[in-house]
Amino acid sequence: MMTTSNTVVVGVDGSAGSADAVCWAARLASGRGLDLELVHCLQADSLYYGGGLAGSDVLFEQLRLEGDRIVGAAAERAFAVDAALTVRTDVRSDAASAGLLDRSRSVRLIVVGRTGTGGFVGMLVGATAAAVASQAACPVAVVRGRHGDGPVPLEGPVVVGVDGTPNSEAAIEVAFDEAGFRGVPLVAVHAGDDVTYDCADSTARLMPQPATLEPSEERLLAQRLAGWQEKFPEVEVRRSLVRDRPRHALLAESDRAQLVVVGSRGRGGFTGMLLGSTSQALIHHASCPVLVVRPEPKR
Repeated sequence: MMTTSNTVVVGVDGSAGSADAVCWAARLASGRGLDLELVHCLQADSLYYGGGLAGSDVLFEQLRLEGDRIVGAAAERAFAVDAALTVRTDVRSDAASAGLLDRSRSVRLIVVGRTGTGGFVGMLVGATAAAVASQAACPVAVVRGRHGDGPVPLEGPVVVGVDGTPNSEAAIEVAFDEAGFRGVPLVAVHAGDDVTYDCADSTARLMPQPATLEPSEERLLAQRLAGWQEKFPEVEVRRSLVRDRPRHALLAESDRAQLVVVGSRGRGGFTGMLLGSTSQALIHHASCPVLVVRPEPKR
């Protein structure tokens, strides 16, 4: 990640998805020489709904003990990846999404699992993961395995979606950095059918003819990659210009990738939208971890 912070935060709750997230983040922290912080949120405000409940102090203490057990087990899992890691734990009283969003303002990366312990059967991504990916101030990795709950892939290229927006530019930088760190090719995907314009009431989709669209789209893709290829000459770049919606193209690439990097919003996003439809589709359906990146705020 392109930031000065030295801390990767993982949201942990004792679920299988959380365990996968810890291992993935521990490998990243180990390889990059970063600190790991394991955060568990008690959501203690639910104990005091309606003015408080009898015995709520006892319940809170039970939650606290369970939280200590969860972060302790997560730390053991991280140390199994690298015993030399610097690992901190934090058991917070607030809700999971609120606690992680608070930490996102001052850390390098937030990592969450695909689902939490409170997910409904059939949910493709937990409410906490969706909220954090939508609103965090730093990049967010949602750790998914093959076909959702399969093994988390450790091989394959890094894939990035390119659409010419500031969000896409930030994603390209991070994707080059990740591919260089992992020593794998970068697959840059541009979907030619994702051409939109905004009007007063909605966002409409244009479907240009292939003969007029393809040369300009090839130039756009080449231009967006050129500067980064000079900065990361060691990264092999494979360009993929497809005539499909970006979510379909990137989901297909995720079957072979170890990481997909996307901007938080694409060209068709509504003003004020926190997470674009392509990013939403990926965090719910991708077959590998998804890294959602926002552009640096203007100073």
